[in-house]
Amino acid sequence: MITLRRIRLLLTVDKAALALIPEALWRLFLVRIQLLFPFAKTAPQLGIQAQETPMISKEGDAARIRHVTKAIRVMSRFTPWKSTCMVRAVAGLKMLEKRGIESTLYMGVAKDKQGRMIAHAWLRSGSYYVSGDDAMKGFVVVEKFAKVLHAD
Repeated sequence: MITLRRIRLLLTVDKAALALIPEALWRLFLVRIQLLFPFAKTAPQLGIQAQETPMISKEGDAARIRHVTKAIRVMSRFTPWKSTCMVRAVAGLKMLEKRGIESTLYMGVAKDKQGRMIAHAWLRSGSYYVSGDDAMKGFVVVEKFAKVLHAD
């Protein structure tokens, strides 16, 4: 059940990001299903392995990147399934790809307080972190995928 606090949170989202909410929910769902399959099937869709996109966004992309970021962050809290860091990162990548915006997906590992290996994924587009930046500190990048889009 949606609480009053959650309704207020949705109402504080700016109008452009609010328009992306249904797409964000759909992308989170599709990616959650996609990640049930072996990673070898998913990896080619993520971009060019072991490469990065530029740290500078194209002019005019910043606002669209921020709107996608906000939509993913808000909707990932409301999904009935667990929207992990990988689900959020790939959903963001797909939403940016649809808008012709390049991005880089990073995968990293670290050790938790008990010494167990943990993994994390995050997404960057230009100088903006779309997802996963809240927990990326301390992780060593073990793989990255550059979603490079060619102008036709």
